[in-house]
Amino acid sequence: MMDRTKPVRVLIVDDHPHGREGIRDILSGDSFFQIAGEAACGEEAIAVMAELQPDLVLMDINMPGLDGLETTYRLKLLYPSLKIIMVTVSDDITHLFEAIKRGAQGYLLKNLDPSAWLQYLRAVAVDEAPMSKELAFRLLQEFSHGGASAGDDSKRGAASQQAMTTPLTEREEEVLRRVATGASNREIAQSLQLSEHTVKNHMRHILQKLHLDNRVQLTRYALERGMVE
Repeated sequence: MMDRTKPVRVLIVDDHPHGREGIRDILSGDSFFQIAGEAACGEEAIAVMAELQPDLVLMDINMPGLDGLETTYRLKLLYPSLKIIMVTVSDDITHLFEAIKRGAQGYLLKNLDPSAWLQYLRAVAVDEAPMSKELAFRLLQEFSHGGASAGDDSKRGAASQQAMTTPLTEREEEVLRRVATGASNREIAQSLQLSEHTVKNHMRHILQKLHLDNRVQLTRYALERGMVE
């Protein structure tokens, strides 16, 4: 997780100068964030990563040459713990779902109010931003794709065995199942009759035990092990 005592260093990747300027204007008014640098294309983003060492990348999804999806995939191979948020003018769920599959932690629409940007990015930075329920459902469909063949039964059996050997406590598993459905910390707290502070502690322990970095990875873990029906 990121060190909350230091500003979150952000790399802005957008092929349009006005696009980069707009993002820069939004972030510059919040001391929680520090602009580490900018890149006008995917190739440049990869080239400057080692030098700039950002915590968070705001990635335009549509760019000439190496687009945002492919750039995200390559960056996550090189820097698995890097947080990447896709920035787009389109709410096409197909593109956004593909971005999540490539390793992105979330997405933002360019026409959202700046205050919504800042609130969402803060939540992502401290691993409290839930996935949308639609994306969680699409992930579930992706992992269950292929029908109920004998091979699928074998996979489900293996998944059940994996679930039985999880290092999580029963309560942590309950929290994880709700994370995988796209629930926020507040929704998890309400459904389990816990405080949000307790849920946050459970989340921290779950991430540490599973050696994972974010909710997308937790959702994948739960789905692979058949913990969500």
